[in-house]
Amino acid sequence: MRRFAIPAIIAAGALALAGCTSSGTGGAADSGGDAEKAAAVDEVGILVPADPGGGWDQTGRAMSAVLTGEELVSAAPVTNVGGAGGTVGLASFANERDPYSLIVTGLVMVGAIETNGAATRIEDTTPIARLTEEPLVVVVPADSPYKTLEDLVDAIAEDGQSVVVTGGSAGGADHILAGLLLTEAGLGSDEIIEKLNYVPNAGGGEAVTMLLGGNANAGISGVGEFAEFIEDGSMRALGVSSEEPAALLPDAPTLVDEGYDVVLTNWRGVLAPGGISDAEAQALADLVTEMHDSGQWQTTLEDNGWSDAFLVGDGFDAFLAENVASVGDTLQSIGLVE
Repeated sequence: MRRFAIPAIIAAGALALAGCTSSGTGGAADSGGDAEKAAAVDEVGILVPADPGGGWDQTGRAMSAVLTGEELVSAAPVTNVGGAGGTVGLASFANERDPYSLIVTGLVMVGAIETNGAATRIEDTTPIARLTEEPLVVVVPADSPYKTLEDLVDAIAEDGQSVVVTGGSAGGADHILAGLLLTEAGLGSDEIIEKLNYVPNAGGGEAVTMLLGGNANAGISGVGEFAEFIEDGSMRALGVSSEEPAALLPDAPTLVDEGYDVVLTNWRGVLAPGGISDAEAQALADLVTEMHDSGQWQTTLEDNGWSDAFLVGDGFDAFLAENVASVGDTLQSIGLVE
């Protein structure tokens, strides 16, 4: 079997993301005496490029709570601009004139940019930090006839469009995972396009509504978005996409356990507007680092079942460059982009 994984980390300094301003401690200012001094940030706006209820919204609001709770800033207002896998929000953010602004991003946005042919790209922003990683989970309603992951995948392969799978945006992590499972089952890209009936949503709450309302046969999302419904018995987990069992769902098997050699984690992080100064980028990197190092943020990670995947500076720039390239290749291999 083939193994698919979107890499979680690239060695610092490996690749540079073309067109992006370096944001980290290694590149935001040179060692000369004329370098700008990073100023303290008093207030930071956080744009969540998705509707309320999903993982990006949870991340943005958790950041706001920690930043203000730890008194790192006086205010951190959150704004939601959903649509098209974050690309609508990203386009809106491109016009942002306040340098001390952040947009939540992640694997979903990387994929959506490619599938939507978005004019505004991550390369048009200033990378600040990667924050978390989270495995995905494949679920079905509690009364579903699909008792195993194999049952579901076989049904899609045999019955095609009659099996509705829902999740996040088209071309995002959830959609990619569905394609990878069908690839592992032996379907080619043309067959995946023909048979996979994937219904995207702007936020995690909409996928939940579809599943619980009987309008979808299966769902894919981050474990944090479905965990409470699995725990209360309204949904059943068929598999998680991490190498090891997920902390929030210790009893759910991994995809590998179920015979599908697929590992995929959904990372999330933050970007700043493009064209800001090195000092402004450094100030934001310093602020997010302080947030990450706080006890309140570590508690937030544990409560949400998020893995700490913190990267700033050259390490995050290199990771982004590799992720953009590898996601594009993966989307082509499963027939989601030409």
